[in-house]
Amino acid sequence: MPTIHVMSVIGSAVPAPLRADGLLACWYVVSDGVAVSGPFTSRAAAQLKATSETDKTTRHSTRH
Repeated sequence: MPTIHVMSVIGSAVPAPLRADGLLACWYVVSDGVAVSGPFTSRAAAQLKATSETDKTTRHSTRH
């Protein structure tokens, strides 16, 4: 089962359009170390997406 986390990036790692809007940090949802969603402008938004991704993964791996 994949491991899903929220990853933050700061400074020059933030995409240029977000830096142009004055953001110095953003967040991504990563699965097994690979970004699968983002960038998000808040950790809360990334966490919501990570939770929904975890729920999808859990549902698919459950046997009946």
